[in-house]
Order: sequence, then structure tokens, then C-alpha cells
Amino acid sequence: MTDTPARLLTLLSLLQTPREWPGSELARRLEVSTRTIRRDVERLRDLGYPVEATLGAEGGYRLVAGAAMPPLVLDDEEAVAIAVGLRAGAGHAIEGIEEASVRALAKLEQVLPSRLRHRVGALQSATVALTRGDGARIDPRTLTTMASAAAGHERLRFAYRARDGADSRRLVEPHRLVSTGGRWYLIAYDLERADWRTFRVDRVSDPFPTGARFAPRELPDLSRELYEGAGRPAYRVVVDFAAPAAEVAEALPGWMDAPQPLSDAACRLSFESRDAVDWVAVRLAMTGLDFAVREPAGLAEAAGRLGGRLSRAAGV
Repeated sequence: MTDTPARLLTLLSLLQTPREWPGSELARRLEVSTRTIRRDVERLRDLGYPVEATLGAEGGYRLVAGAAMPPLVLDDEEAVAIAVGLRAGAGHAIEGIEEASVRALAKLEQVLPSRLRHRVGALQSATVALTRGDGARIDPRTLTTMASAAAGHERLRFAYRARDGADSRRLVEPHRLVSTGGRWYLIAYDLERADWRTFRVDRVSDPFPTGARFAPRELPDLSRELYEGAGRPAYRVVVDFAAPAAEVAEALPGWMDAPQPLSDAACRLSFESRDAVDWVAVRLAMTGLDFAVREPAGLAEAAGRLGGRLSRAAGV
């Protein structure tokens, strides 16, 4: 093998397997001399790959853990396996790694050959995973498109379906994807509305980057609250409103679930949250409708504190 770059990649692929390779075996596989193997090992070291050599007649080599993560070389089967695993992780990963799964998947799919992308898609469509029963299924390609646009500071267009079913087209500057409460959200600056918005990703379709770059804006406090809330443990919120479900739904933000009717004049709102209970109490109070907290107890206490502060502010 006379092509030096191709030979280095092949050598790196061999060394990344968990074993020690005698110099003579590497030379035989690459059809070069052991002296060339020694030179190629030095080139890999210069590139940041920690290749360890053992003394002896054969002179073994193996790749060891270093201080930094060097680039990996994957064969076709390994690339497909990792992409499938990352797609699964993006949809219903172990708590705390969903966002990292999407970032890694975006990087991998950007360089994945079309023949391998087709294999990944075929495997994904032929398998069924046990997921949450809320119906919020998301195409991983939607997540990777958004993640790439956010990372590259590139404006994004997409179709969006609001909670009431209304369809619209959006042009945004994507800031960050957040996984919380079993769902994905995109925090972005909506250019046509000149304001920050939080979009449920399962309501997004046909996202595509426009190619236009933007300078990142400073994230406001309310959007930051949702972003930082992703690291908190989730808890269940159950609230009963003394108002029809349609009226309550109109007063709620788009990221909350739709309330369920209890009667013609009452409904129940139930959802998972990682937001601070004080913020949830404020958001519920902003509906302007009477409600009673059923759970958790901490939210009822927060609502009481909020009511006390408002009463004192009004001089009551």
C-alpha cells in the first residue's frame, strides 16, 4: 500500500481495535516494511494519537487512552451501529444524555456516505422502540438539522403546527435544543415576530437551514429558565381549573399539554415539568383563571407564597 494517507487511516483503524499488534503483522497487512510501520506510528503520534510501543523482537503497538479525544476512524458497520444507537438515544435516551446524542448524531450524519445513511434509515424504520405514550414522536433528522443550524449560527425555516392546529411558517435564529419533560424544545429568536419563542419539536416539519448566518443574541431570562430547567428532576403537575377546557387552552403557552375536560365548566391540566415551582405558579397565575393545585405539594406552597406577595403588594 503506497498511498500514505490511506495507509495511515488503515493503520489507525487496526490500532483502534482492543488488542496489541506485532509490527510484523501490521507490515504484512499493509504490505510495507516494519521500518515504514515505525515511521507511520510516529506520524500518528504527531497527530495526537497515543500509540504505545512494547519492546521485544516483534515490537508490539496499541492505541491507549490519552489526555484528549482524538478523531476516530470507523468502518461501515461501526458507523451504522453508532448512528442507529445515537438516533435511539436522541429519542428516548438515559436521562441527561439526549442533547449530547443529538450533537454527536449531527456530526456523524454530516459526513456519513449516502449509502450508509440509507442503511441507517432502513434499520430505524424497521424497528419499533418502547417509548412514552404521549405520541410525541420525532424524526431524528429533524433534531440533527436543528442542532447543526444552532451550532453553525445559521437561520432556519420550518413549518409549525400550534396547539390549536393552526399552521404557520417560521424563520428563526436557533439558539439551543432542550430535552425536558419527555419532549424536545427549540429555543429560538423568531425573526418575523421579533421575539424569542419556544417551539415543541414534535410540532415542527420540513426544517431546512437557509445558509444565512447570524450573530447569536443574548438569551432572555424566561427562555433561560426553560433551558436551565432541563437539568432538574422531573415532577408531575396536576391542576384543576374552574373554566372550560377550551378557555384554559387558549390561555396556556404552547409548550404545555392540552387540559382535559372534567365538565362543561371545569378541566384538569396535567403535565411533567423540570421548571422551578415558583415559575410554574407564576405561569399558571398568568392565565387569569381560578385554579386549584392537586400536586405536587411544593407547587401549592409556591402558589400560596405568590398569592401572599400579590396581596401585600395590593395592600390587602
